[in-house]
Amino acid sequence: MDKTTAYNLDDALGFIMHRASLRYRCEVGRRFKEYDVTTEQWAVLCRLREQDDLTQKELAERIVKDQPNLTRMLDKLQQKGLIRRMDNPNDRRAFFIQLTPEGEALMEKLTPLAKEVGTEALCGFTREESDVLKHLLNRVWQNLGADKE
Repeated sequence: MDKTTAYNLDDALGFIMHRASLRYRCEVGRRFKEYDVTTEQWAVLCRLREQDDLTQKELAERIVKDQPNLTRMLDKLQQKGLIRRMDNPNDRRAFFIQLTPEGEALMEKLTPLAKEVGTEALCGFTREESDVLKHLLNRVWQNLGADKE
């Protein structure tokens, strides 16, 4: 095989993003461990803190998860007393999902931990570099977006 046409995994955008994301998620997960919350559950709690009364479908779209996986996460969060499902008067098959007071109290503890990881991850970056990085990653997301599904 010609080495000049070989694929260099360490230089591949997807691998670089995956590796960085994995390390980031592992660090957040490590700090959340004592609270018995995963990074995926954290995403659910964050979205509900931004806006209560989301349906499961809306929530799945906003955290980029399929509905069966989200259902399992919601079941666990409800068992922990962090969320509740409320009847949707407009659709008997759908529920509104809300944070409980316990969920809100937990978010008060977890949010500073998540912010710490973000600060550490961007150590040495200027504010402008940080903003550019986020902007570029969002463009990658958009470039590979829903119109291609």
